[in-house]
Amino acid sequence: MKNLEIEEIYGIYSQNSSGVCTDTRNIIPGSMFFALRGETFNGNDFVVNALDGGAAYAVADEPAVEAADPERVILVESVLETLQQLARHHRRQFKIPVIALTGTNGKTTTKELIAACLRKKYNVVSTEGNRNNHIGVPLTLFRINAETQVAVIEMGASNPGEIETLVKLVCPSFGLITNVGKAHLQGFGSLEGVMATKGELYDNLAEHRKIAFVNVDNPLLVQMAAKRQRMQIVPYGVNNNCAKVVVDEGGSPFLSMVIPNPCITDVKENGASEWLAVKTNLIGAYNADNVLAALCISSYLDVETAEAIAAIAEYVPSNNRSQLTETGRNSLIVDAYNANPTSMRASIENFASLNMPHKVLMLGDMLELGADSVQEHKGILSLAAGCNFEKIYLVGKEFAAAYGQLQGAPDGFAAELFEDSIQLQEHLKEKPLSGCSILIKGSRGKRLERIIEAL
Repeated sequence: MKNLEIEEIYGIYSQNSSGVCTDTRNIIPGSMFFALRGETFNGNDFVVNALDGGAAYAVADEPAVEAADPERVILVESVLETLQQLARHHRRQFKIPVIALTGTNGKTTTKELIAACLRKKYNVVSTEGNRNNHIGVPLTLFRINAETQVAVIEMGASNPGEIETLVKLVCPSFGLITNVGKAHLQGFGSLEGVMATKGELYDNLAEHRKIAFVNVDNPLLVQMAAKRQRMQIVPYGVNNNCAKVVVDEGGSPFLSMVIPNPCITDVKENGASEWLAVKTNLIGAYNADNVLAALCISSYLDVETAEAIAAIAEYVPSNNRSQLTETGRNSLIVDAYNANPTSMRASIENFASLNMPHKVLMLGDMLELGADSVQEHKGILSLAAGCNFEKIYLVGKEFAAAYGQLQGAPDGFAAELFEDSIQLQEHLKEKPLSGCSILIKGSRGKRLERIIEAL
């Protein structure tokens, strides 16, 4: 089949298939298979396998493939564009609140917290893991069905224009930018480039007169929001919400907060309202903004405050995102899913503030920083040098280059350098650590999770 409009393809999808599939290793019986291309594969080569494996239809963009089964192969100009436009058409069939979020740091954690809070009242579809790109977003949209009451969609980008593309698919009712910082500078070019790209979400909300939840404690976000006057703003933030981070005198690394009780309006003699405790399994005071974003959105959508607080307390991070792991020999804070100067600085500062014994730092390169890479890595080393960590291990050529150029570090500051995580893993097996508190932080590409088994 060829020359079909999106509406015609959607008719086939909605009436004659059981869902969407992009991997022949996990074919859903009766599904519509999309023959996507990648750097090392061409989905068109697997169309026959998909049909033989149980797919009802296949969408391909090589004419020769159609001949294999003209009745079940849908020939299009671009499989990826068809997937995206079909997902957009699918999303527009549902008149439900859709929350889109992006940002430099905290996207996935904030998305998980929002979804957890909203699930106390609604049937929620949310992005699985961090499948927030040009393929992951469409696949998430296809999971919306007649039972879905709210959707929470995470969007990521490493180049200009990518958020604009994704937000047009999502058609959000609400939007949130967690923050903006130096990340993917190789693609964005500068912090201004990051702001412009993340701001594409605000542009869409303003165009359609939709609502943005804005952390008004963040000057950059306030600046960005002020430029989109047609966008409606619902504010949140630690200062805005009169929240307080509570330091655990017992030395727990987990974030605890108190917020004013929204049910109490009278002021006590000491000038303070009644407070509600918010307990979390998140490490780092920087997560306070993420928690408040979730509380703000859930309150706006009429989730009871007590239910939202319970959801936050129940949420446990996974996938190497600020996880606390006890190995029997050491206590690990594993934050090795991604890294950029903003998030790494926050992690190190928080780690330095914790009441934990024998602190050891294990850092992997921050990737995709372009011409700013050495300077940004030097800044991180300067920060670490002033924190009196017992040991510092550095993984990757970027940190090695920065270490070689570091000037003005305190006397006695030293770090051990390793080419990759495997080399560090072998070193730790030969010279094991015991009784230490260890922060593991680096970009996903450095594979720092490999060293956990040696700790």
